[in-house]
Amino acid sequence: MRYDIRLTVEYHYPAASDHVRNILRLLPSDSSRQRVRQRILTISPRPDERREGVDFFGNATTLVAWHRPVGQLSFHLRAEAERLAEPEFDLSPPLPALAAQRAVGGLGPASPLHFCAPSARIGASAAIADYARAALPESPTAREAVRAVGEALHRDMTFDPTATDVTTPPDVAFAARRGVCQDFAQMMIAGLRGLGIPAAYVSGFLRTTPPPGQPRLDGVDAMHGWVSAWCGADQGWVEYDPTNGQWAGEDYVTVAWGRDYADAAPVRGAIRTSGPQDTHHKVDVIPLP
Repeated sequence: MRYDIRLTVEYHYPAASDHVRNILRLLPSDSSRQRVRQRILTISPRPDERREGVDFFGNATTLVAWHRPVGQLSFHLRAEAERLAEPEFDLSPPLPALAAQRAVGGLGPASPLHFCAPSARIGASAAIADYARAALPESPTAREAVRAVGEALHRDMTFDPTATDVTTPPDVAFAARRGVCQDFAQMMIAGLRGLGIPAAYVSGFLRTTPPPGQPRLDGVDAMHGWVSAWCGADQGWVEYDPTNGQWAGEDYVTVAWGRDYADAAPVRGAIRTSGPQDTHHKVDVIPLP
């Protein structure tokens, strides 16, 4: 499926900031299941510094800074990308045999060894690991285990945008049984790592479908987070969305991935201002012929 992708992110500051520095991960890139035909990121006001790069995990990065007072910022993405379907076959080994395959392929960015241990935002959690273990069917393959944990979280957790914020640890969200897509994904990653399955956080865009008979509205698609899990040398990486209880297929466009949200956050940075900032964003993922 090919898409015309349009994103606008706006920040408004009550007092103009005289120091703003950001790292942006907003540009989608090619991957094994994705081809990006074109992409452009426009920033207003024009930054005094701008540097394009690629981080360790292969994510496109844009480093920007302003050395003058800034009262608002706007980031505008326009891209065309083709997304391939998630493979439906299961080539993964039985779950107990997965650990023996993790050292295959060295220590490159996609090595599963980077995604086994606790990370900055996803610590080890006995409660989540026990929950993941209880969700497993008898003698599962690695891929079956991924689906079982994702389905359990989708069933048992409540989507609630008021329950957490961007800094909430996954064990806190798990105890409340509430959260948003970031929380669902990081809880699932904690559970999979507790089972010995390497798991990564993925950020990107999700195409949404209006109710039957309703027109498609502008700006209502979503910036989203889901999970990529390594299921053996033959299966490789698979992607699952616990928020919606499904494999991440053709409706998902990947922008960045990493050990947790911190590695894949669309916008990170530092400002010097006073009062709370106001943020708005809108996304359109428009199918192309």
